[in-house]
Amino acid sequence: MAEHENENEYEHVRVAVVGSGFAGLGAAVRLRREGITDFVVLERAGSVGGTWRDNSYPGCACDVPSHLYSFSFAPNPDWPRSFSGQEHIRAYLEHVTDVFELRPHIRFDSEVKRMVWDGERLRWEIETSSGRLSADVVVSATGPLSEPKLPDVPGLDTFPGKVFHSARWDHDYELRGKRVAMVGTGASAIQIVPSIQPLVSRLTLFQRTPAWVLPRVDRAISGAERALHRALPFTSRLRRGLLWGVRELQVQAFTKHPGELGFVEQLAKRNMGRAVKDPALRAKLTPDYRIGCKRILLSSTYYPALAQPNVEVVASGLSEVRGSTVVGADGTEAEVDAIVFGTGFHVTDMPIAERVVGAEGKTLAETWAGGMQALRGASAAGFPNWMTIIGPNTGLGNSSMILMIESQLNYLADYLRQLDVLGGRVALDARPGAVSAWNHRVQERMKRTVWNTGGCTSWYMDASGRNTTIWPGTTTEFRRATRQVDLAEYAVLRASAGGKEAARQENAEVTA
Repeated sequence: MAEHENENEYEHVRVAVVGSGFAGLGAAVRLRREGITDFVVLERAGSVGGTWRDNSYPGCACDVPSHLYSFSFAPNPDWPRSFSGQEHIRAYLEHVTDVFELRPHIRFDSEVKRMVWDGERLRWEIETSSGRLSADVVVSATGPLSEPKLPDVPGLDTFPGKVFHSARWDHDYELRGKRVAMVGTGASAIQIVPSIQPLVSRLTLFQRTPAWVLPRVDRAISGAERALHRALPFTSRLRRGLLWGVRELQVQAFTKHPGELGFVEQLAKRNMGRAVKDPALRAKLTPDYRIGCKRILLSSTYYPALAQPNVEVVASGLSEVRGSTVVGADGTEAEVDAIVFGTGFHVTDMPIAERVVGAEGKTLAETWAGGMQALRGASAAGFPNWMTIIGPNTGLGNSSMILMIESQLNYLADYLRQLDVLGGRVALDARPGAVSAWNHRVQERMKRTVWNTGGCTSWYMDASGRNTTIWPGTTTEFRRATRQVDLAEYAVLRASAGGKEAARQENAEVTA
């Protein structure tokens, strides 16, 4: 499967995929369906699953319906609930790995340490924790929710109790009867809080910003429904299509007419009012920004848990730790035995970018110092034959990321076809002008979206206040934009005679 140019060379493959979550496994399946078998999947852990392997905290589940949060080419008629739990999604990914015979391609315990572009040989030199290899093309599928983000809290290093992030849950630590501080009120926290509230003696929730929370209309999928989906697969496709269509119709409210979301705010307030009777607590939990500006959260148990007598909501962030005492920015103090951080991930400053060195000797992190941007969410200028799945401005605020992943896999497949058509040792490098033009169009559309105008500060924004995370349109629009590669947006690099230096092809037919 792999080739060696001579005995002194290390392994060389056509494609190296980094990560084995939805994006990485999807890329591997697509490569096989395209007839490409000379590839490896580099996975830092000992099993597949990505974020659904790493996040195993109590109550962990998806907020996108099961039949939409799965590959179109690998439908699962046996989802047990309308919103699946972490264990079911992880099992699904293991199943996909086996059905499509991906395990022979996966290198477990192989964390990528560094990737450097070799401009003479037109290939990527890759150093991993298990050895070295090279590849013609790299597909970065590490995902934006892979590296936990911990705040720099003064005194945290002296805390005598237990500290961990929601994505690195310590299952050996017994929370029952403990005094616990939960820091954060995002998608993970609203699942953790109701799961641990009945167990702990005291739960102190540090809420920097309240979230808009709608009821989670979850139920068990009956045996009859599952049998129907198995016997008549089109019924499963129909269910998926209806779930997709409803979300496509919602997009305009997020992207063009945020004012229309006022009705949804009233639903969220009624959801809160049914469970929280204390006016002071309701005031703490009511956001002052437009719904949708931050991700809308789904839970029917979060508010009831906060109303319990063993829970205190601190309407500020955690500012300091003094021994076993945690202190909020508003001065509130609490003695705790454990601190759980539900503080999100490095999204706009992806750590993998520090490990990728491009054609000019700069890391991707240095190139993206002023903000992430990539042509059609996939290609960065100066990084030939390097593509990212779930790259800049490919995130969604109301639908399934699997739809976006599959669109980017279409783009990847055509990218590889174009390399075959061009022939020889060749690489494609996104033109800076094409990247800038694409990013300009995206940012112009972003200006009137609820994510930019809703009055909140969210993890969608980078340090300079630019939204480099969300796609400001429908999944249909994105699929159209990534259906095929436009060679006019790329410079073609060819190995010159003797292989000493790559020649940049600027032919009229390429630049036209």
